[in-house]
Amino acid sequence: MTEKARAFLKERQHNYRTTFNTPTGELVLKDLAKFCRAHETTFHENDRAHVLAEGRREVWLRIQQHLKMTDEEIWALFGQGVRYE
Repeated sequence: MTEKARAFLKERQHNYRTTFNTPTGELVLKDLAKFCRAHETTFHENDRAHVLAEGRREVWLRIQQHLKMTDEEIWALFGQGVRYE
């Protein structure tokens, strides 16, 4: 199961990189960075607005993890709870 999980994570990381490491993907990332508040606080006095902003930022962080982390770092972060989705 471990080798199957590692292969799954490696393929998923490859898919993220293939999608976003292109000129068009870079434009999408630029838009998502703004939308997801990637480079600013997500704090908001309204609890619902704050939770919404945190959810958006979580998506940004996941994309960045797959683009910037090594295979071993991805395994350490996601390996124990790999879901095949």
